[in-house]
Amino acid sequence: MGSLLLLSPLFLLGATYSGGRSVRERRAEWAQSPGVSPVSPSGTSAPFWVRLSPELVSVPPGSSVLLNCSSSCPLPENYQLRTQLQQGKTLSGSGWVSYQLLDVRAWSSDVHCFVTCAGEMRSATTRVTAYQLPHSMLLEPLVLEGSEYTLRCHMTRVFPVGFLVVSFQHGGRVIYSESLKHFTNVNPANVTLTYMLPSRSPDLWQPVTCHAHFNLDGLVVHSSSAPLMLTALAWSTESKALTFTSIASLVILLAVGAAYLMQAQV
Repeated sequence: MGSLLLLSPLFLLGATYSGGRSVRERRAEWAQSPGVSPVSPSGTSAPFWVRLSPELVSVPPGSSVLLNCSSSCPLPENYQLRTQLQQGKTLSGSGWVSYQLLDVRAWSSDVHCFVTCAGEMRSATTRVTAYQLPHSMLLEPLVLEGSEYTLRCHMTRVFPVGFLVVSFQHGGRVIYSESLKHFTNVNPANVTLTYMLPSRSPDLWQPVTCHAHFNLDGLVVHSSSAPLMLTALAWSTESKALTFTSIASLVILLAVGAAYLMQAQV
């Protein structure tokens, strides 16, 4: 809250006739000074601005935010903050008030600061956004099951899940994308996405990546996993076991055959 300045009648009288200049002339000088609003006569409103900064804040869920409301009004009558977020400490100085917001968990909230000057109220708005990119993104080793590759991507502690779009990219192009808007969980959550890719893909030796994408009222953020190569050697566990068994059997047969030939030569 700005301090209140009381002017005595003698001071006002001196200001009127000092230097032979009228109050109108001195008021014109004040109006030309940058960042200073003139004091208007009774019954009229003074031009002034109100700022709430920063205008856009993005924080992880559960964080605190500090907003500063300032005004060019020389004698502000009142500062008021309107928000659904939990308020903490308040600090004030000449022409400004600082507000602390606690435990921000709503994904998007508008905060309004109102200032009254010479009977006129003006306001400024800040949008506070809470989001959290995946703490980790893991694309499982690719597995060939029959005629399809199994792509499985794990994401941990994502918020807000309902605004997340997950996609798989193969060779730099999107091969599958899914919006999770049907999820209504209000807390950070783990997400797993699975997709079956036909093994007849033309980009067999191109990398595969998993991507998480947020679009929060124009704020676009994204994250991606480490790439994995899609090759013909990405066999399933059953295929690998069968292959290893076949190789072992072949080695045993070769050893038996070699022993038989050695006995035959003796």
